[in-house]
Amino acid sequence: MRAVLEIGGTHVTAALADPGSAEIAARVTRRLEAHGSAEDILGTVVSCAARLPAPPGAVWGVAVPGPFDYARGIGLFEGVGKFDSLRGVDVRAALVKGLPGRPVGMVFLNDAHAFLLGEWHAGAARGHGRCAGITLGTGVGSAFLADGSPQTGGPGLPPQGRADLLKLDGRPLEETVSRRAIRERYGGGRLDVAAIAFRARTGDDRARTVLDEAFTALGRVLAPYVAAFGASVLVVGGSMTGSWDLIGPALRAGLGDTPVIVRTSRLAGDAALLGAAFAAAAT
Repeated sequence: MRAVLEIGGTHVTAALADPGSAEIAARVTRRLEAHGSAEDILGTVVSCAARLPAPPGAVWGVAVPGPFDYARGIGLFEGVGKFDSLRGVDVRAALVKGLPGRPVGMVFLNDAHAFLLGEWHAGAARGHGRCAGITLGTGVGSAFLADGSPQTGGPGLPPQGRADLLKLDGRPLEETVSRRAIRERYGGGRLDVAAIAFRARTGDDRARTVLDEAFTALGRVLAPYVAAFGASVLVVGGSMTGSWDLIGPALRAGLGDTPVIVRTSRLAGDAALLGAAFAAAAT
């Protein structure tokens, strides 16, 4: 059993995950204010983990979004709309000091890598030597795995292996494909993507067009990288997959004749937790 954390832009989850059975034995989730101070953010993470019956002397797996120095455990966030207060902060030291059970080690990994690693071991990417994954939420997270090893550079990959660094018509991709971009394009005030999708299903042509254009564009941008990397499966996760009946066909249309299977996450909210557990177990 491995103690793990998934730190996201709106929540933190602490769990005990079993890499052998791919099951979550215990889970605690708390809301997280990504624009808060470093003390508030780390305090929320530690207080969440404190409710977990973590074994003493554990090696924790921690999934966290970038930019982040995963080897040293130091935040590099700047201008990404979240966790700016953690820039330059030694997150590893703070967690080792505050987490229950006196951890003896900590493995940090990108949250999208953790997601795809979990799916590769026990979910929708199982049995595929080369696979790609994207997570659709506040932005576009991405991962590329070769035989279970995350790839961040080399032929066929976006810069740093990050789809969010790609551009569409000269603009950052996330200005077209992100929660914020879709809401702004639709112009529905406080309507979130799920509500826009609901309107699209009930005959709102503008809502349907906004979603079609955004996710067809995403497919077009991803297609050359998925093909060049040789991924045989593309796994899609994140909150927006709740509207897969709409975004799935648009994404597939954008990918065109790219020879890749497109699947939604099989593990859903467990994927990144299990991926972090597999990473911790490998140390």
